[in-house]
Amino acid sequence: MSVRGARIEKLRTGSVTPNLGDYEVTVRAFDWGGAGRALDGLPGGGGLNIAHESVVRHARGPHGGHVAIRWRGKDGGARDLTYRDLEVLTNRFANALRTLGVGTGDRVYTLLGRVPELHVAVLGALKLGAVVSPLFSAFGPEPIKQRLLLGDARVLVTTPALYRRKVESIRADVPGLTHVLLVGSDDFDARLRAESDEFTIGPTDPEQLALLHFTSGTTGTPKGAMHVHQAVVAHHATARFALDLHPDDVFWCTADPGWVTGTSYGIIAPLTVGATLVLDEAEFDAQRWYETLARERVTVWYTAPTAIRMMMRASKIEARHRDLSALRFVASVGEPLNPEAVEWGVEAFGLPIHDNWWQTETGGIMIANFLSADIKPGSMGRPLPGIEAAVLRRDEHGAVVLRDGAVDEAGVDEEGELALRSGWPSMFRGYLGEEERYRKCFLGGWYLSGDLARRDADGYFWFVGRGDDVIKSAGHLIGPFEVESALMEHPAVAEAGVIGKPDPIVGAVVKAFVVLNAGYEASDALRLELIGFGRTRLGAAVAPKAIDFRSDLPKTRSGKIMRRLLRARELGLPEGDLSMLEGGS
Repeated sequence: MSVRGARIEKLRTGSVTPNLGDYEVTVRAFDWGGAGRALDGLPGGGGLNIAHESVVRHARGPHGGHVAIRWRGKDGGARDLTYRDLEVLTNRFANALRTLGVGTGDRVYTLLGRVPELHVAVLGALKLGAVVSPLFSAFGPEPIKQRLLLGDARVLVTTPALYRRKVESIRADVPGLTHVLLVGSDDFDARLRAESDEFTIGPTDPEQLALLHFTSGTTGTPKGAMHVHQAVVAHHATARFALDLHPDDVFWCTADPGWVTGTSYGIIAPLTVGATLVLDEAEFDAQRWYETLARERVTVWYTAPTAIRMMMRASKIEARHRDLSALRFVASVGEPLNPEAVEWGVEAFGLPIHDNWWQTETGGIMIANFLSADIKPGSMGRPLPGIEAAVLRRDEHGAVVLRDGAVDEAGVDEEGELALRSGWPSMFRGYLGEEERYRKCFLGGWYLSGDLARRDADGYFWFVGRGDDVIKSAGHLIGPFEVESALMEHPAVAEAGVIGKPDPIVGAVVKAFVVLNAGYEASDALRLELIGFGRTRLGAAVAPKAIDFRSDLPKTRSGKIMRRLLRARELGLPEGDLSMLEGGS
């Protein structure tokens, strides 16, 4: 059976009634004010706090004994935390931060794997009114230092091993980092034990800064996208509509804790619903993942196309040998999900995989394939209730077209820039310290995503590519400038140009084109040395996987490296017509 270009009807939902029934009816009736009233708010009109909606309101009610986090360690350890347990631990952490002199607006960074202490640190800091900024544990020292400095880090929560490998060598370069708390150490445990189990969240303006997520750009430094406590309204609504989460669900989000998905849907969204969150510390292993799905009786699974493709390689037989009857909904995010993967989901699990789309800047899922609706394999789906999406025409220079002062929407199946009508609760409120860059993201009341897309006659959206040079690898956005800058710190490198090379598993791998300084000769040994240098400085996830030596790099008249021309040459495309290229892929 081939499903390419066809619809897939829902195959199995169990006995659960979908949160989103009739799509058109729900969209017409929905408003964000009503979505906000589905949450409690702080007592006495004290505002809105993410940690209260995620933990406190459940812990102090009849749901308090329900398991919030079901952790399974990579070496066989296991630990369950109820909502009441999580309430106590986050209270202690908030008190510990206060003892250290941390207050409202101070920046608390996390550099952790999939451990319960991550949730304790994030939610405890949010209770206090501090701003949380997660770091990707696969980063090398340089990207970590850059982000610590940009966000003015006050506290870092990490492990002794990660500290030694990633932070110790740069600690002196980050003078504002006054406290490092090491999870797994006697000191960390003692700090929590010494604090009170009681903590009262202070008044929290819904527009108060809560989360700082760094995302890569094509040039310059990473962008710090700022999100406020009001975002929890969208986290809760999208958990219900896009992921169909219910309080009795066992939910597994495989996203890395260092990225926005790991925060929005690995911590906040499922807890606001009151679900049980599975947390598996181990890195990807196809057999272990199948075992986790079966053993933990996972009902809703949120993962990434890269992982799905790797599981496809492990064969459908793995799924058939396990009892996956509890699983009723599978969703994917991070990069486009190809139709073959959707078909494979039907064959392996008896369930289609529901793709969806969002960005760091949007803070939550914006477009999705819903449980109650048919799937068009390869499509991102349709906008969430409360979200107005459009495809806008662009001119030959890539700028959105204005007609009589208004944006010009593209026709059916016409490619253009994907845009969202601004004003949803989880919309980012700015780029840290870059007001002009933030303003350029909006035009005529629309947020311009930078992604190219088309919309079909049924209102389904289809991803075409990135409109810039950002590389999307295994769901992670990598700025080419950051990689180029690191390579040029090596004495052999005079210039570097970085692109994403298409890859069937991770979508794209980072490839660098290098011009050498005088006195250095191209060789396999030097190539390996530069790859190792990149891994040391940037971390394995960001560093180039391949390097080619060139006598020069193509540039514009102003001296800017023409990465799109490098991609054209790499792919063997005609250099005079770059229309076949998919943005930053």
